[in-house]
Amino acid sequence: MHDIRLIRDDPEGFDAAMARRGIEGASAPLLELDARRRAAIHAAETAKAAQNAASKEVGRAKAKGDEARFEQLRAEIAATKSELATQEAAARDLDAELTDLLMQLPNVLAPDVPDGADESGNVEIKRHLDPPKLDFAPKEHYELPAAAGLDFETAAKLSGSRFALLSGPIARLHRALAQFMLDIHTTENGLTETITPVLVRDEAMLGTGQLPKFAEDSYRTTNGWWLIPTAEVTLTNIVAGETLDADYLPRRYVAHTLCFRSEAGSAGKDTAGMLRQHQFEKVEMVSVTHPDASDDEQLRMLACAEGILERLELPYRTIKLCSGDTGFGARRTFDIEVWLPGQDTYREISSVSTCGAFQSRRMTARFRPTGGGKPDFVHTLNGSGLAVGRALIAVLENGQQADGSVVLPEALRGYMGGAAKLP
Repeated sequence: MHDIRLIRDDPEGFDAAMARRGIEGASAPLLELDARRRAAIHAAETAKAAQNAASKEVGRAKAKGDEARFEQLRAEIAATKSELATQEAAARDLDAELTDLLMQLPNVLAPDVPDGADESGNVEIKRHLDPPKLDFAPKEHYELPAAAGLDFETAAKLSGSRFALLSGPIARLHRALAQFMLDIHTTENGLTETITPVLVRDEAMLGTGQLPKFAEDSYRTTNGWWLIPTAEVTLTNIVAGETLDADYLPRRYVAHTLCFRSEAGSAGKDTAGMLRQHQFEKVEMVSVTHPDASDDEQLRMLACAEGILERLELPYRTIKLCSGDTGFGARRTFDIEVWLPGQDTYREISSVSTCGAFQSRRMTARFRPTGGGKPDFVHTLNGSGLAVGRALIAVLENGQQADGSVVLPEALRGYMGGAAKLP
């Protein structure tokens, strides 16, 4: 969320920042609401001061026996009490309206984010390994004989489309991938393993920016909980409402959770196989940092995610997203795309984003500077480390052999009982 005081101080700068997001004249409705809100607050304060002054004087009139003045003051107090209640209610309503409008505006982009209308404006900054040259026509993951444990028909019987049932070696491989990722992140990358709920309150979804704008993209239970679309929601909200000591930063968390997305508006896209599911698993990284450290922390997190792919011997490329493709809450995002031979293209497997103070202001998450000073907002970052189902797809497709078997990366064989191949 944005600070209305900063918008008030530099409306032209804010408008220029929002224009990069395709939003013109963003400051005008905000400042109009803010002016009305401040006027209502001033009127309430004036009425309160008049009420306090009259209350003091009414005692003196009573002590003097001046009944006429006493009754006059009582009438004035009643009138100011009514005016005070009216102005306080107006101020509350306008404050809520202003907050709602602020919450619907995206984050200000970092200056180095390239301009662009859509994904065509993204910039490739790194490539690792060349795609494998196969001497046979590659299959997609769900077509491979070695992936016989992928069962979409039974999943559809249970839950409908865009669900998968995994059994046998494929289920073990999926579990092995998640375990491998957690082991690397906790033992080598310095992240704290965390088990979080997958059901959260409105406040948690508001804090990380899923609400109010993206309510249709998530699932809500009949008693008001939300199923998390990613563990970013729970991990980031660990610090909601807290004021941390600067020495406590950075906080680095990792969690392996189920994730749930309605995929609203994605009809007809990536419906085959496991690529886009309503329920999936992800190993998520979240960092909470001092503002001065957040840019370096994003690069550290990016290296953590890339390192998983490198140990899995998977070709990938890293992309810096342009202004038109950067997500709502991010200042800057790097996407990592893994090569999928069956589709003959790169597909996203991780996004690593820095959000600055955008989420912490919504969550009221601050830190106390070392040596004293006014508390300031922490910076929050999140990144996939990695999407487990998409990693499974990549391992299957890149390891496929002409006979339909799949050669496993060396890093996973210990998790698979020593097996080097899925027959």
